[in-house]
Amino acid sequence: MSVFTTITLVEVQALLRDFSIGEVNELQGIAAGITNTNYFVTTDKARYVLTIFEENEMAELSYFVDLMTHLAKHNVPCPKPIFDKQGISLHLLKNKPALLVSCLNGKDTELPSVDQCAQVGHALAQMHIAGQSFKHKSHNLRGADWRIATAAKVKDKLSITDQELLKQVLDYQAKLDLSILPQGVIHGDLFRDNVLFDGERLGGFIDFYYACDDVLAFDVAVAVNDWCLTETAEFDKPRLNAFMHAYTKIRPFNEVEQQAWQGLLCIAALRFWLSRLYDWHYPHVGELTHAKDPDHFKQILLHRAKQIAPQGIH
Repeated sequence: MSVFTTITLVEVQALLRDFSIGEVNELQGIAAGITNTNYFVTTDKARYVLTIFEENEMAELSYFVDLMTHLAKHNVPCPKPIFDKQGISLHLLKNKPALLVSCLNGKDTELPSVDQCAQVGHALAQMHIAGQSFKHKSHNLRGADWRIATAAKVKDKLSITDQELLKQVLDYQAKLDLSILPQGVIHGDLFRDNVLFDGERLGGFIDFYYACDDVLAFDVAVAVNDWCLTETAEFDKPRLNAFMHAYTKIRPFNEVEQQAWQGLLCIAALRFWLSRLYDWHYPHVGELTHAKDPDHFKQILLHRAKQIAPQGIH
């Protein structure tokens, strides 16, 4: 993600000397995203991604390492954690946890095609099914409680109109019973910049550091709110239909999920409106940081809220 922690090639060479990955000869910061620090690490054998965690403690991170290892074993296209000669993957770098993972082929796409949306939907369903056999559990740190707390922090920064929108969506959220929906491992942040394509072929999913146990259909809602939009933040029907058909062919929605779908789309938009509002008004200090415009997700939220207006959003 963005470069908050600056490191040198010599420091990385020292960190990775006990890894069987060849000689490290190049280091390049990745200026994308807003949470962790990422670098490309190139050796004489292959290319890797080194992540330095800015907010997570070491004890929290074994979940993500085990999850990516599990998913990779189940043929879900994702980075594979790299272990040193002692079988350890997580290390401290500048007093922060650091993890080396394999580097997938491809790059992200700004304008996904119908076929690319279908591939993402298919792979997301595969991930959700593979996650059912993953034994570890992790609470969603961006769940309902976080949304309530973050709303309180940003509310005074908003216009009266936006404050009213926020209040109404939070009131609606409070009435939703999501406990009856199928749950399991979710990616939590499957935006276009977290999926790589090698040409038209899916390269894989990256950045699993919001992964947790939550409502599976919520994960789908997060994804389609980014992958299947027109320039005016409405749904592009061909891309949405392709994504949902590919997903539900692998893991069909049950009746309860179908009934909750519009509400999940709304809550998914709220989650990212709030996170972008927070990052906009309380930015990180970083070398290559950039906060994303929260108005984009406000527009998405307004469209989603219209679909559930009879249930309480006006």
